[in-house]
Amino acid sequence: MPRSLQIPVAEKTRGVTKTRRVITRAVAVTVASLCLAAAPRADADEERVAWIGFLANEATPESGPVLRQGLHDRGWVEGQNLKIWNRYAQGKLELFPGHAEELLRVGVHLIVAAGPSATEAARRATTTIPVVVATPDDPVANGLVASASRPGGNLTGVSLFVPELARRRLELLTHAVGRAGRVAVLWNPSNPTAALELKAMHAAARTLGVALVPVEFREDAEFGEALHRLKAEDAGALVVLADTVTVARRRELAAFAAKHRLPAVYPLAEFVDAGGLLAYGPTWIEAFRRVAGFVDRILRGARPGDLAVERPTRFELVVSLRAAKALGLAIPPSLLTRADRVIQ
Repeated sequence: MPRSLQIPVAEKTRGVTKTRRVITRAVAVTVASLCLAAAPRADADEERVAWIGFLANEATPESGPVLRQGLHDRGWVEGQNLKIWNRYAQGKLELFPGHAEELLRVGVHLIVAAGPSATEAARRATTTIPVVVATPDDPVANGLVASASRPGGNLTGVSLFVPELARRRLELLTHAVGRAGRVAVLWNPSNPTAALELKAMHAAARTLGVALVPVEFREDAEFGEALHRLKAEDAGALVVLADTVTVARRRELAAFAAKHRLPAVYPLAEFVDAGGLLAYGPTWIEAFRRVAGFVDRILRGARPGDLAVERPTRFELVVSLRAAKALGLAIPPSLLTRADRVIQ
């Protein structure tokens, strides 16, 4: 195992592509620390290739392809100076820890973790390998980093959590359904990020004249019972907060809302793509473009702990007319004209 990792990075200078070696001290330390655990490499040429682990629930057009393109734009080309090892849980959350450990055994130089479960698995697996995350959680509230401006440790990345969006989602929901009166909130009290969002939503509800009815679950095994309590609350609408379980169960949530004619607003567009009514929040496309920037800087020598956690600046409103029709709901034209995407 060499003392330093030398990675050829394709660059364009005055229209001519050339290759230069980048000596990455941060990655070199990481590689050295894994020399006993890493699997043997095939030949010396592979020592000059950046090995990245990608840990996520599933492959989506908004994640892997966007990450690859972002890295390609920065000179990291698969098959030349980059190799990506993909590990997906496919809805089986218990697989994440094993996948993270497997990536360490392979000997990756950096892990990209998408979503809360992947982030937690990577955090538990290593305190030395750089980890770049894209997560809807607040990494400070969840104890992943010391502070957003200076994370410290080996983890940084992009947080999609923006507390101010709580009010906006509630406004959009009441605009879509008229005066809702009672609005149920499906949330996980063991998730510190969800607690922050619920607090912000309570403040918004007071000014909007809406009564919030929190419905709790703490783990996947409690999800079915939470849906029964939702039905019993007889609320006029529903707000779903981001959580590993709600994301994994998004199709079931959309089907439940349609069956019980319960208009709902969600934190991410993937809920609407699964059959939900409304979503307002950041996009994974922007998140993974930023993730590519983090990966590039770390491979070139930056320390994760010195790179501030970033938050999104662009948000997307997605409306499903198909779901509205199933609910017997007429979406106001003023809401449709503001939508970034409308599903017919």
